[in-house]
Amino acid sequence: MLNVRVVVVLLLSGCVHRIEPLSLASVQALVSAPDRTEADRALDPGRKPAEFLQFLGVGPGMHVADLMAGGGYTTELLSRAVGPNGVVYGENPKLILERFAEKPWSERLTRLPNAKRLDRELGDPFPAELERTLDVVVSNAIYHDSVWLQVDRLQMNQAVYHALKMGGAYVVCDSSAKAGTGVGDVQVLHRIDEQVVRDEVTKAGFKLEASGEFLRNPEDTRDWSASPGAAGEKRGTSDRFCLRFVRPTVYY
Repeated sequence: MLNVRVVVVLLLSGCVHRIEPLSLASVQALVSAPDRTEADRALDPGRKPAEFLQFLGVGPGMHVADLMAGGGYTTELLSRAVGPNGVVYGENPKLILERFAEKPWSERLTRLPNAKRLDRELGDPFPAELERTLDVVVSNAIYHDSVWLQVDRLQMNQAVYHALKMGGAYVVCDSSAKAGTGVGDVQVLHRIDEQVVRDEVTKAGFKLEASGEFLRNPEDTRDWSASPGAAGEKRGTSDRFCLRFVRPTVYY
């Protein structure tokens, strides 16, 4: 019996439609927009939104998603980046909405006409109709939460994989735990070992494309809680990794 291996390559210039990301000047203008709230602006120094958006590679007309959006700081940045012809889906689990996010999230959505609310759990974040429709999915400082929330992370990552177009990006940023600690610090210190994320996401079929250094802090001792409520004056100074994975455009 003959074994026939078929390789289908979908070129970015052909079957995979590529939308150009925003220029640096456009991103900087977006972040500097006078109608952004003071509360959001106060978070900017520790989150570096211009560098973040550049790393995501988002642009006008894209369809993107924000996992565990919370009150929506990242969702609003994405909303502004994709513009009126784009769509941003903001997903929040029930527990997060009940604990703190419902009021600020609901209020923010009233001023984001291109944002769509998804009240779903992390293990099943997207409805079936979103399969292969998204250009970018963002997991910003919440991957460690998926551990203590006891989410099936393989299922979560595979759900992201299936929601993305081929060539689409899955970007995971989170606070670094000490190397070798695995998931041991996810609940007390709100940190996760970077290698765990690399291993789990690639296991779901993704390829690591880039690692961003813009949120690194080599002076971080990684022994204190990076939770916004516990970090105090250290908030926004934890060493954070940002990994951009892609759904491959080659099938075997």
